[in-house]
Amino acid sequence: MTKYNYLKASMEIVPGVIFLKQSDPILATVIERISYDNLELTYYQEELDLLTALCQAIIFQQISTKVATKIFQRFILLYQQSDRQLTARAILETPDEVLRSVGISRPKIIYLKDLALKIEQGLPTLPELALMEDVAVIESLTQVKGIGKWTAQMFLIFHLHRPDILPVNDLGIRSAIAKLYNLNTLPDPKTIEKVAQKWQPYRSLACRYLWRSLAIND
Repeated sequence: MTKYNYLKASMEIVPGVIFLKQSDPILATVIERISYDNLELTYYQEELDLLTALCQAIIFQQISTKVATKIFQRFILLYQQSDRQLTARAILETPDEVLRSVGISRPKIIYLKDLALKIEQGLPTLPELALMEDVAVIESLTQVKGIGKWTAQMFLIFHLHRPDILPVNDLGIRSAIAKLYNLNTLPDPKTIEKVAQKWQPYRSLACRYLWRSLAIND
């Protein structure tokens, strides 16, 4: 089941859309132009196991979506083309130079292997994380080298489907707010929190519309 079918089945998206349209006229104009069926960030696979999802999050950090997508695909193929599955043990046993050959930087190799080690040492599983509060999930995931608060927030939005996450340091969110609310500069976290107060408790859904709004032509 896809993320969007999940949202429709849970009946969370309809009241969320209604709430956001009623609470914020500016965001309402964006919602009118974007069907919620088109909210998917197509490069970001949402129905993944914990290890694959976090590998994807690490690989996508600080590089363009286009480049990251290619690198992630090559990374997955390393294991699909062999007799091994993508597991924590497989990553730990993959030589660094093999990972470098698919375009993964040396710092990210360290992060991937630390993730694999943490999983072997007992990082909470996906079902366990699903039962934890947002703050606890962030605290657990940020124990892994290379996973900061932003990455953990993306995991909360895209993989745990948490409804009220606001990644105030996300460049896309900052850019979209500056554009839609006619700000002269990119907003700081306090400004974003102030703008987003009216979106609670559906800030994750609002963020999806903000990301997609960047692709709308004026």
